[in-house]
Amino acid sequence: MAITTRAEEGVIGLPMTGKAMYEIRWHGRGGQGAVTSSKILAEAAFRSGWKGVTAAPSFGAERRGAPITASTRVATDEIRILSQVTTPDVVVVLDDSLIGVGKAAAGIQPGGVMIVNTVKPIAELGVASGDFSVVTADVTGSALAAGVVVGGQPMVNTAILGSIAAATGLVTMESVEDAIAKTFPSGPAAKNIEAARLAFECTKA
Repeated sequence: MAITTRAEEGVIGLPMTGKAMYEIRWHGRGGQGAVTSSKILAEAAFRSGWKGVTAAPSFGAERRGAPITASTRVATDEIRILSQVTTPDVVVVLDDSLIGVGKAAAGIQPGGVMIVNTVKPIAELGVASGDFSVVTADVTGSALAAGVVVGGQPMVNTAILGSIAAATGLVTMESVEDAIAKTFPSGPAAKNIEAARLAFECTKA
C-alpha cells in the first residue's frame, strides 16, 4: 500500500519509510494531554493512509505532574498488538525534564527519532543518541503564540503533532489539521491547528 507522507518533500529527522508498522511512545506529565494526542495522532495516521492505527495510555499513577507514557501504533495492516510500546521507532517528549527521569531514550530502535519540546541545544539535553536521531522544537512557544493556554499553562500536546509530521513523515500536516479539527470545536481547533503549524515550522535537527 502506498502511504501518503511528506517524506519526499524532505523530512527533518529520519524519514519513516519501508516498515509495515511503526511504534510511537509518548512521554509527558499528568495533565499535559499525552493520551489525547496519542489518539489524535492515530486519527491523523489513518487519514494519511495507514490502515491499522491504535492508541493506548499507560496504567499507573497518573496524578497531575507525574511522569506518564502513552503509545500509538500505525501499520499497513490490522494491528493485533495491544501491549505498551517498549521498543519505539519514535519517542515524543512533551517536557525535556523527562529525558532523564522518564527514561525517554530507553529501547529506541536503531534508525529511530526522539522529538523533544525544548529550547535547549541538542548537546545540552544529555541524550546519548546512539543509533537514533534527536529533533527539537520550541513547542511551548508555539502553543503560547497560538493562544493554546489552559489555566495559565500552554498546552503542548497538540502543537507537537506538527513536529511529528515534520520529523518523521509518518503523517501529513494536512492530516494533523483534519484530526485536530475533528477532535475540538471550531474555535479551539483553529488555535490548536495554528500551534501545530508553528511547531512544524520550528522543528529542527
